[in-house]
Amino acid sequence: MDVQSLIIFLVIGAVAGWIAGMLMRGGGFGVLGNIVVGVIGAVLGGFLFSLLGITAGGLVGSLVTAVAGAAVLLLIVGVLKKA
Repeated sequence: MDVQSLIIFLVIGAVAGWIAGMLMRGGGFGVLGNIVVGVIGAVLGGFLFSLLGITAGGLVGSLVTAVAGAAVLLLIVGVLKKA
């Protein structure tokens, strides 16, 4: 992975984490928190989308996948926190 791809990956992660934070709890988590949530969400979203047979290509597809995965991640964390 070259430097440009890494930067794009981190930016997508940050934006996805921020969007998921806005959707799931009404706010972001700071830059570092958004990146972490977004990157983990991207991996989770890619896994879930592959299980469902959904392919999302390109920059927008990557962002949608990351946001969906991050939202699922935040939902799981919220449920576990209440338990």
